[in-house]
Amino acid sequence: MQRRPEGRAVDALRPIEIATGMQRGPYGSVLISTGQTRVICAASVDRRVPPWMKDQNRGWVTAEYGMMPGSSNSRIRRGTNSRATEIQRLIGRSLRGVVDLDALAGFTITLDCDVLDADGGTRTASITGAWVALQLACRRLLSEGSITKNPVTGQLAAVSVGIVDGVPLLDLDYPEDSNAGVDMNVVGTAEGTLIEVQGTAEGAPFNRAELDRMLDLAQHGISQLTQAQNQALANA
Repeated sequence: MQRRPEGRAVDALRPIEIATGMQRGPYGSVLISTGQTRVICAASVDRRVPPWMKDQNRGWVTAEYGMMPGSSNSRIRRGTNSRATEIQRLIGRSLRGVVDLDALAGFTITLDCDVLDADGGTRTASITGAWVALQLACRRLLSEGSITKNPVTGQLAAVSVGIVDGVPLLDLDYPEDSNAGVDMNVVGTAEGTLIEVQGTAEGAPFNRAELDRMLDLAQHGISQLTQAQNQALANA
């Protein structure tokens, strides 16, 4: 099996760590590290819903994403931009795919995903960490009697895959991502189903067999990420 420069196999994740209880204020918070990428994910609870949902007797889950000024080699300017907007919409969509909004009636949970260090895969790390923070927040709402059942109906995680120098790889770091001929982000469930797939050929088009190989790699990685999530929740 081909090895990458740091000795990692083509189907291996970077080292992953999910630490809970990183902040006192939010209902749930985690620091997720995937290799040298680190993201803090915090779930804040608002006891109201957006105005457009006022008469629907449902809840809402949304997200915000940002890269901290010192998260890369050159300073990142504060404020929203088109990339951050696209990523935070992806995070919110993904999480709502495993949430019963009726069971969250009257509440909005916002997942803030702030990138402390970026070395590729920040959006996928954000989704993986945000799910844990969301689960922690819902646990607390249940324990205080604010809701009667857990609105989280499934487990999800996300990972990047790509083709670098003709070889399909799992969990690209920044140098690999920068040189990838194909770059893809996959959001999937613990059961093996898919929520969202974002893939682009940066050079030559890729074929169906390569797509299938990348999806197989992604689902292999997602199964390991969900185990790490479960371990983090067990230790919380």
